Formats: sequence, structure tokens, C-alpha cells
Amino acid sequence: FSCEWAAAHFKFRRPHSDLAYALETGKGGMRAILVAVQAHILTYLLFARDTEGTHLERLCRIGQWEQGQALAAALAETLWAAGGGGRAVVCLVTAPVTVMPRGGYRADSFTERIRLFEFLEKAAAQEFISDHINCFKGEGSHGVILFLYSLLFSRTLER
Repeated sequence: FSCEWAAAHFKFRRPHSDLAYALETGKGGMRAILVAVQAHILTYLLFARDTEGTHLERLCRIGQWEQGQALAAALAETLWAAGGGGRAVVCLVTAPVTVMPRGGYRADSFTERIRLFEFLEKAAAQEFISDHINCFKGEGSHGVILFLYSLLFSRTLER
């Protein structure tokens, strides 16, 4: 992955601002992933929450906690759809490990530390993602790459 991909994470605009619902997007290929997740965030914020006020007021009032909940719901929904509605796989980075590269593989000190968590219920996946939301939105977390890996493993290589 390029430096832009490695630095990419899910970052919202300032809470309680006019664009509090919006993800910040940089340049590069990761923009397509961010836009797809943004669509699910908007769907969640507009239709899944039970709040009062107009649609625009609901979007502008969200705080940091609500941003995290919206992101968790969007990621879980996307992974669940990728898994065909029967499973979702979430990838997280674990503590450093010592692995000797084999064959044509070049160690990158990131991929070797990925751990897979499989869920057979969408609600369980969403709760897990919510509990680990900083793994996707924290600076230096490689959040977009983790989500891309999660998509691939949820979809399965056979599919």
C-alpha cells in the first residue's frame, strides 16, 4: 500500500458542525471506499435513529459519540452485505509478532499482525466494531486498509 493508503482512516468533520455527518476524504484510490461508507452513514443517521427535528438538523447535531456509532453501523452493514447476509469478518491489528517472510512475500509489519474476528449476526459485528471503533478512525490506525481486508474476508476469496 502507498503512503496515502497507510495514512487513511475514517475521520469525521468537527462534531456539532454543519458537516458533522461527513467523512473527510483525501486523494487517491481510498476515496471510493470512503464514499461507499459515507452513504451508509447518511442512511443510518437519517433513517435508523429515532430523533426529533428535520433531517438537516439531525445531521448537524451529532457529536463525537454519535459519529462513532454511525461509523460502526455503516461498517457492519457493508461487511454484512459483503458476506451475503450470513457472516461478517472484522480485521484488527494485534501486538507485534516476529514472522520470518517466506518465498516471494515481503514483510510490512502490518499484514502479519492482522487478526480475524468472524460474526454470524450483524448486531454482534456492529457491537464489536463499536467497541473497537478507534481501530478504524484513529490516526495511524490504517483504518481504511483494515476495512478493505475485512471486506475481502467477509466476501471470501471464492466469491
